Amino acid sequence: MSSMLTHAIRNLPASSAWAARGFVRSLSCSSQLQAAAVQPKSKKSLAKSGVKNIVVVEGVRIPFLQSGTSYADLMPHDLARAALQGLLNRTSVPRDVVDYIVYGTVIQEVKTSNVAREAALGAGFSDKTPAHTVTMACISSNQAMTTGVGMIAAGQCDVVVAGGVELMSDVPIRHSRKMRKTMLTLNRAKTLGQKLSLISKIRPDYFAPELPAVAEFSTSETMGHSADRLAAAFAISRLEQDEYALRSHTLAKRAQDGGLLLDVVPFKVPGKDTVTKDNGIRPSSMEQMGKLKPAFVKPYGTVTAANSSFLTDGASAILLMSEEKALAMGYKPKAYLRDFVYVSQDPKDQLLLGPTYATPKVLEKAGLTMADIDVFEFHEAFAGQILANLKAMDSDWFAQNYMGRKSKVGAPPLEKFNTWGGSLSLGHPFGATGCRLVITAAHRLKKEGGQYGLVAACAAGGQVMMLYPG
Repeated sequence: MSSMLTHAIRNLPASSAWAARGFVRSLSCSSQLQAAAVQPKSKKSLAKSGVKNIVVVEGVRIPFLQSGTSYADLMPHDLARAALQGLLNRTSVPRDVVDYIVYGTVIQEVKTSNVAREAALGAGFSDKTPAHTVTMACISSNQAMTTGVGMIAAGQCDVVVAGGVELMSDVPIRHSRKMRKTMLTLNRAKTLGQKLSLISKIRPDYFAPELPAVAEFSTSETMGHSADRLAAAFAISRLEQDEYALRSHTLAKRAQDGGLLLDVVPFKVPGKDTVTKDNGIRPSSMEQMGKLKPAFVKPYGTVTAANSSFLTDGASAILLMSEEKALAMGYKPKAYLRDFVYVSQDPKDQLLLGPTYATPKVLEKAGLTMADIDVFEFHEAFAGQILANLKAMDSDWFAQNYMGRKSKVGAPPLEKFNTWGGSLSLGHPFGATGCRLVITAAHRLKKEGGQYGLVAACAAGGQVMMLYPG
């Protein structure tokens, strides 16, 4: 696995093997001379004057399921409500302590457009607790979290619940615009003659539905097509993508069996059994994966169902507090959230390269380097997208010609990267993924004894967030 990926990175100028970088990193860390000359940073030394420390108290998610399975008969607010209830049960935080609730979602159910509000009421929060919903593609719950961070930092709130939800089993399918216009006009018609006249104008093509697609409005291109073109541009082979996807499923299975996915809370689905674990984790074989045909660019594309994240239902919730409030309530913070960066790129050629552009910016804000990071959690929309970002991050040529930088930021070493699986295997309910990334990074930092974590998600732009253990 590592040899294939290292070979891909070596194809770019001035790149180096991840294994070698990890060896050099270990030597530099053990150097007594360097240890004596440099004072290690800590979450205290990284604190910002006049800015509150904001902490993650806890984060949960209901199991992420393939669309069309156990959650198929529910609505998005049902899933979000279950995540909120799971958070309340795990933390025992009083509902009336929560100042605000923010949720992220991508494909909205029109009946519950402010899904945060409906889920909050269903979970028993007071009708006096404000709640609103945000949307920002795959980083929707990241936006929800940083909105909460901003509220706490500004002194407007002490306790915020952020989260995200997506139900791909039941997405809105609209009538054609012609039919919608006719039906709205028909609703205003006053006489039978007017109604019959309008009905007579309806033609068979009016009944053709408008099906939703995971596509950019400005380009009409699906993310799968974008991933295929990105993989081709960075010379990421089908073999490398399948190999990375197999890695994701294998690591996720190991984490699931080892009880590492501590953020998952059981959900008793009405009328059905209790769901206790993600159902998309399915380690296969390179031989089986190699049999699948291209899913988007046919017949020569390299993106397939096996090396892409699948359509997923799920919801997540995370409890954010000022450090002062958390300690006063007796909570031990799981992590500190401080620096984050959003970027926006060309939606056609660089749609999925957000992490490459955002990572060096957040590291500079934090005064850290890539070598300082102990835990990396990056969203895996497509294996080709992940590998293209790693290759771009490890390229001086790309940094100089596209990013206006003198040198590369460097690629994360695989031994620190998504080691409990990722979206390719755990699933990707668009609006809920960001919270999973953050709480997974927090749990990994605690278990592995790391000092700094970096979370990255991508959409039409991208977002990265620095995380420090509690």
